[in-house]
Amino acid sequence: MNVQPDISEQGQDYFEIAGKRYQSRLIIGTGKYKDFEQNAAALVASGAEILTVAVRRVNVTDPNQPMLVDFIDPKKYTYLPNTAGCFTADDAVRTLRLAREAGGWELVKLEVLGDKKTLYPNMLETLSAARKLLHEGFQVMVYCNDDPIMAKELEDMGCCAIMPLAAPIGSGLGIQNPVNIRLIVEQTEVPVIVDAGVGTASDAAIAMELGCDGVLMNTAIAEAKDPEKMARAMKLAVEAGRLAYLAGRMAKKRYADPSSPLAGLI
Repeated sequence: MNVQPDISEQGQDYFEIAGKRYQSRLIIGTGKYKDFEQNAAALVASGAEILTVAVRRVNVTDPNQPMLVDFIDPKKYTYLPNTAGCFTADDAVRTLRLAREAGGWELVKLEVLGDKKTLYPNMLETLSAARKLLHEGFQVMVYCNDDPIMAKELEDMGCCAIMPLAAPIGSGLGIQNPVNIRLIVEQTEVPVIVDAGVGTASDAAIAMELGCDGVLMNTAIAEAKDPEKMARAMKLAVEAGRLAYLAGRMAKKRYADPSSPLAGLI
């Protein structure tokens, strides 16, 4: 992967998904908040420009019920419909077809889960769903396990972003396999976005220091004691981790190395 930043005409670092540029490398979700108002406040604090919407769980079309679009303007932010709660390829494809009919969305996040205990991706079903969605013209960002071989298969298939998990969804355990995440980053030309398992700001910074293009999170912000403050912390962590990656960290050494030269001491 090219480690050089993409620089806009204004000299700002950005990344691109499906032909659209984004300044923020943080993506947040819309689940588990106490209400849409809290979700909207966290979104503003996070600086995120993309938010995921679980098509099967969040009301975006029924005007008789509270609607997310009344609090978060879909003209200002990129809504990313996802297939949370789907356990088969057919369910995932059907869900995203409904999303396209309801809101015209073609940029989507695909996730097909294997079981309710681990919420790990079922990669056979994920591959099947991705093929169908790509054939139908969707731009597919895909949640996957942290297997470099599988990630490469999804990229070669045509997915526009690879989204390996850091740890099980909602666990807050942080980056469990930094070696595999780094391998995925090194081999991948499309954006790599860590998805699932981030618990606090340091986890987000680590993901970015590994060279990931972005981080997606929901529970880490929504279940914080103060979601708005945590959203702000995540914003700063993603920015700091990205800057540290671009700066290039010092080499790790086995022994001490004095900051000042020893030669010429008085």
